[in-house]
Amino acid sequence: MLNQPVKVRSGKGVLAGKIISAICVLFLLFDSIMKVIKESHSIEGSAQLGWPVDQVQSIGIVLLISTILYIIPRTAVIGAILVTGYLGGAIAIMVRAGQPLYFAAVFAILIWAGLALRDEKVKNLFISKQ
Repeated sequence: MLNQPVKVRSGKGVLAGKIISAICVLFLLFDSIMKVIKESHSIEGSAQLGWPVDQVQSIGIVLLISTILYIIPRTAVIGAILVTGYLGGAIAIMVRAGQPLYFAAVFAILIWAGLALRDEKVKNLFISKQ
């Protein structure tokens, strides 16, 4: 099972998946790096949502690691799970702060849609073949 050849998929769906994933990754990298380097706007925005300022960098590191795992094909599913957990926390914070939560929810859907379009095994999890 470990030494099975990887099937390379091609086509419009795979390209769409790569584009969706790339857009998500660029946003996640930007967000995480701004937190890691303690960029003032990122710190202020997080503080306004109720995050302790001294924890923002740690949150950024967790997001950066999760994003890197999502980028690597072999660990993409683990990365998607971790990013989804991060976004679930973002939804909870937005609800608590009385802010719109749709961005994080849609973003989580896009993370999985991009992965499903480029990975046949993930796609099969969502599509029933009865």
